[in-house]
Amino acid sequence: MEDTLECRNLTKQYGRDSPALENVTLSVKTNGIFALLGRNGAGKTTLIRILATELTPSSGSASINGMDVMSDTKKIRSQIAVMPQEARLVPWLTPRQSIYSYLLYRGFSRKEAASKVAGALAKLGLEKYENKLNRHLSGGVKRRVLMTMVLATGAKILFVDEPTTGLDPVIRADLWATLNELKRDHFIFLTTHYLEEAERLADMIGILENGKLVSLGTLDQLRSAVKYPYSVRVLDGGSGIETNTGEVINNPDGSVQIFTTEEDADRLSEQLVREKKRFSVYPISLEDIFYYYVRKPIEEDTRRSSTREGDVHED
Repeated sequence: MEDTLECRNLTKQYGRDSPALENVTLSVKTNGIFALLGRNGAGKTTLIRILATELTPSSGSASINGMDVMSDTKKIRSQIAVMPQEARLVPWLTPRQSIYSYLLYRGFSRKEAASKVAGALAKLGLEKYENKLNRHLSGGVKRRVLMTMVLATGAKILFVDEPTTGLDPVIRADLWATLNELKRDHFIFLTTHYLEEAERLADMIGILENGKLVSLGTLDQLRSAVKYPYSVRVLDGGSGIETNTGEVINNPDGSVQIFTTEEDADRLSEQLVREKKRFSVYPISLEDIFYYYVRKPIEEDTRRSSTREGDVHED
């Protein structure tokens, strides 16, 4: 199907380990931002590498705008650009030199590469940094330079793997603004383990857990898939708390998550106030949806990376 990214029963197996991806099936329009959400080890990077024609699946199929990732490799590579999670700038080059070199690597002539650099730098407001050595740039500027490198190619399909990992909240917000601007005329396949990032940026969201796609849709569609519209979180334990119509999840941090109706949330609130418990009540967020599907907080594993046989750094 044209103008869509599709996966059908996509599976990737490394040796005898559990599959990095297991029968992943999805179809999303190639416009705006699609955010693939999951903890470290969920399979996000494996999926991006297959779609970017860097990795061969064990079984199943995938296509981008009608181009098969296995048989139309050259076509796909000419129309996409990838910003890997582990991407780093060469310290002794400048942003201008970095972008120029990357364009030459992509197959552009010297003349074409030189003409594209200035426009790409201007698009992300990096002109004042263009001749500074990369090693003297802040973390946020370095990420913007990396983003500029993929933009300079002219590719309309961008794969961006956890671009804000390790950035402080201010720099992260700046990069979010950049991604929001870019999605007007690009399709961005974004992987992240930051729930707020997916909630703020994504037009469509997929949740990947242990190599399986457990949910897919817009934020409103994901909300409607959860039976209960309200979340009550009890911060200091919830022993003795009962819900008439909802579902209770005990989190590893000792807090209790209760998905329930508005009426029952009101009743629980009155009870918790009487018992002087610390709690919050709100309509369910993406964080709550993630808890509902995965049953444990995503933050639990954000500092742990997964190493699988045959691949040094997969998540």
